[in-house]
Amino acid sequence: MFDADRFISQRARQIDASGIRRVFDLAASLKDPVNLSIGQPDFDVPQPILESAIEAMRRGMNRYTVTQGIEQLRHEIEASFTARFPDWKPASNEADADGFSTLITSGVSGGLVLALLATVGPGDEVIMPDPYFVMYKHLVTLAGATPVMVDTYPDFELTALRVESAITPRTKLVLFNSPSNPTGVVSPAETCRALARLCEDAGVLLVSDEIYSEFCYLPEGLPSPASFGRNLLVLRGFSKTYGMTGWRLGYAVGPAPVLAQMTKLQQYTFVCAPSMVQFAGIEALKTDMGVQIDHYRAKRDRVVERLSGVYPLVPPAGAFYAFPKVPEALGLSATAFVERAISEHKLLVIPGAVFSDRDTHLRLSYACDDAMLERGLDALLALAGARTERAGSSR
Repeated sequence: MFDADRFISQRARQIDASGIRRVFDLAASLKDPVNLSIGQPDFDVPQPILESAIEAMRRGMNRYTVTQGIEQLRHEIEASFTARFPDWKPASNEADADGFSTLITSGVSGGLVLALLATVGPGDEVIMPDPYFVMYKHLVTLAGATPVMVDTYPDFELTALRVESAITPRTKLVLFNSPSNPTGVVSPAETCRALARLCEDAGVLLVSDEIYSEFCYLPEGLPSPASFGRNLLVLRGFSKTYGMTGWRLGYAVGPAPVLAQMTKLQQYTFVCAPSMVQFAGIEALKTDMGVQIDHYRAKRDRVVERLSGVYPLVPPAGAFYAFPKVPEALGLSATAFVERAISEHKLLVIPGAVFSDRDTHLRLSYACDDAMLERGLDALLALAGARTERAGSSR
């Protein structure tokens, strides 16, 4: 008989299976579910990007690339980065701590794995917001470090004041995510400035996860800590913006010595990002996604319009998530609420406990077609005992 206790590591046992994955599996078993759980765009990869990947494969670009990624893609990313953040200068070599370099990763998730393995280990502490992206806590554990949660309720802002109270001599890194998954909150420029300066003064590396950078509905665009300091690592990607979630393409920009270690670790783990997808990434950087972003802004507006006054909700300013609180009058935890939503309406949303030490909120994704979104909002209003007429709606 196989002895699981003997062969499964303690490291693996410390990591729970994703609650989101369980909802995905449930969705596959339900007939015609109302699915507001999936965090991936409902639009397909734009045709020019698709054709560039196909053409790359036809040209034989199917072998390993260099570990750090193809030169043309890195050059395009570096050019756009320095154009937006003029104080950042490319490094002269991998030991140049005052300059930055770029690594093409297997998605932003791959970048997170490499960043944590390269920078933290046993005895180190990593500060992160609560609520947090579901991977953060478990990847910190995988790296051998200790996650330290900073409560950001009720406004979901990871402010410098909140972070400062959690810093200890063991603090090595702060994980920052804006626009946020699961809340959709976008941190304003002043928060980014104060947090960047705090981390620099404290000798702590700030990792800014900006995977949803293009899904920002503020007129001025997305504020980033990179505008206010260089003691940080920026992670961005192509998956969400271009509907390329299964293609696994992201990138990291940061201090050259950190990127050198991440590149070394990629050599022995992911090897390189998928080759043909890297060539498609060059085309993606030329592609205007304004129409799709505007469509998602309208979806966001619809969610806020219909749920406000029924569900306590911080209006999301980015990504494609909302994080409403279960009405207290229902007397239900978020987990119990979701169970009821599934049983009564076949509505799939994610309970807040998946992302948080609290079980009071739920994450819904509006990355779905408009008809599905309306069905989901109708169900949420019905669950709260609210009227579901759509007076004044043009839909």
